[in-house]
Amino acid sequence: MPETHHEIVQRLISRWPEHRIAPGTARVEALCELLGSPQHAYPVIQIAGTNGKGSTAIMIDALLRALGLRTGRYTSPHLIDLTERIAIDGEPMTPAAFDELVAHTQPLIDIIDGRAIDGVRLTFFELMTGLAYEAFAEAPVDVAVVEVGLGGVTDATNVMDAQVAVICPIDYDHTHLLGDTLAEIAGEKAGIIKPGSQVVLAAQHPEAAAVLIERCADVGAKVYREGVEFGLLERTPAVGGQVLRIDTAGGPVGDLVLPLFGAHMARNAALAVAAVEAFLGGKPLAPDIIAEGLADVVAPARLEVVRRSPTVVLDTCHNPHGAAATMAALTEAFTFTPLIGVVAMMADKDVTGLLEVFADEMTTLVCTTVAGTSRALPAEALAERAAEIVGADRVRVAATMAEAIEVAVALADEAGPGAGVLIAGSVIAAGQARALLVREGER
Repeated sequence: MPETHHEIVQRLISRWPEHRIAPGTARVEALCELLGSPQHAYPVIQIAGTNGKGSTAIMIDALLRALGLRTGRYTSPHLIDLTERIAIDGEPMTPAAFDELVAHTQPLIDIIDGRAIDGVRLTFFELMTGLAYEAFAEAPVDVAVVEVGLGGVTDATNVMDAQVAVICPIDYDHTHLLGDTLAEIAGEKAGIIKPGSQVVLAAQHPEAAAVLIERCADVGAKVYREGVEFGLLERTPAVGGQVLRIDTAGGPVGDLVLPLFGAHMARNAALAVAAVEAFLGGKPLAPDIIAEGLADVVAPARLEVVRRSPTVVLDTCHNPHGAAATMAALTEAFTFTPLIGVVAMMADKDVTGLLEVFADEMTTLVCTTVAGTSRALPAEALAERAAEIVGADRVRVAATMAEAIEVAVALADEAGPGAGVLIAGSVIAAGQARALLVREGER
């Protein structure tokens, strides 16, 4: 009997997990070679950085489609189903198409697994990367937008030469793998900058910027810098998002509606426009193309409202830098009094740092855990850490996400019409909450 989609997904996920880094890129290179090197069949815009990679990729994708180009987009992690990671023309692969892709690739996967290069079978992320590159070649796409998984130098996505390298803001995350200083982290992420490429840099800490600029000089890459060649000029919060004015290759462009909240998303939009203009060789995008592309952006679980009365908002922030941007955007866009937080985190993250950011705005923290992963911090352990920061009287514990949402909604109902709920702390947590709160047809 053929495998179901669920069985295929579980078989893939059971491989070496993506939060662990296997040595080298030899396995994914070998798989791509057997596939006929699909990663070289189309131009690539590659995106690295600590925060904002996924939303920037979504915006770049939307702008390219507004130009009439067929796009492939590879991002990670997924919220609900791993088919979300591989999108063609802005839409995730269907389960049937994904299952067929796995089936016809499986004999080649088996060959690479049998070699056990460096003593390791293809990891989950390596395999998904190879599948994405093959899907894009089969489509075929005019351009691929590829989000780096972790770091850059030895990331599985980095087996191609991107024509455009985009570096989002770099901050501290995955320090046990990427380094303890911003210079070390930037050095890893600078690995996506290839000889002769176009490089689009978000504003960076000076320590990180120095490393990135030096890499560009070493390989002869052309640089577009936020605040110099492009940038956000103005933004005005509006119902359902904000209105922007940005500096582009053709000069200032205003009255741009972005249906996302927060200064960080506005800056990501300017970064995305610069990336597409770099892809076009520095040619300006027409204002109507920019307007159409940004207006069509849909970014699930980025301060996404998933329920009203009381309002429940989802966000994927999972490190202090991202959480600070999220909380600033939330307080600007909403006037929740009080704000009830549903918080679930991974044990290998900066738990204290995140909780300290959340504590400034959240009146009550409902601590829960993420199901189905050994990385998750248990609810009781998270609650203990939270109590040390905000006091036990502001902390509740819920064994499951469903229970935590129920508790938070009840607290918000009791508090009155001004109350709101934010679910945050982990991408997987946001995905599990979204699966509970958003009907299939609304996703």
